Amino acid sequence: MTKRERRTFMPAFKKQMVQLHQNGKSKKALIEEYDLIRSSLDRWIQQGED
Repeated sequence: MTKRERRTFMPAFKKQMVQLHQNGKSKKALIEEYDLIRSSLDRWIQQGED
């Protein structure tokens, strides 16, 4: 198993992912389309609800 290189995401990208999810796009679809890690997406969604 190879280790993934750590990526940095801009706040605007994170906000866009949260908005897509709130508009009905599934977490699974976002993770696959944008090659994200589930825990990162979950964290962004949680922060977007605060």
